[in-house]
Amino acid sequence: MIGERAARKWAAREPYAAISIVSTLAIVILVLAVVLLLFLVGGLLGARRRDIEHAPVYHQHLREADHALEQARATDRGWDREVMEGVVRAALATSHPGKTIDRLDLVLVDDRPGVHQDRARFEAQTGGRLVPVVLSRSEAGWSADQVG
Repeated sequence: MIGERAARKWAAREPYAAISIVSTLAIVILVLAVVLLLFLVGGLLGARRRDIEHAPVYHQHLREADHALEQARATDRGWDREVMEGVVRAALATSHPGKTIDRLDLVLVDDRPGVHQDRARFEAQTGGRLVPVVLSRSEAGWSADQVG
């Protein structure tokens, strides 16, 4: 009889034992999932913060690379940069008299077939302000299309 009672008690507790094991496993899995989610969110926020902090340096390097590329293309195509800069300086002297040019960068070369459709874009830094100047080329040479 005592053996039967023990067997009944064990049979009565067995479903609850299985439920408690599943509940413990579910809690452990849930805690691990929350921890992994926190690591993921923290990593994303950290990467975003790093990108924001390094954005100005990245954009400066990108601009320098673009400028170097455009200069190389212009030199490679036989365009005379000194002549182009002279046209830009003359256009700026006319449209912005008295302003000194701190820096002059060639930022875009649009070399189309033939001479009549060639265009170039410069950015002049005058007094902390960027002034775009667009040049076009014809049979007569380079001329300023747009200033500022």
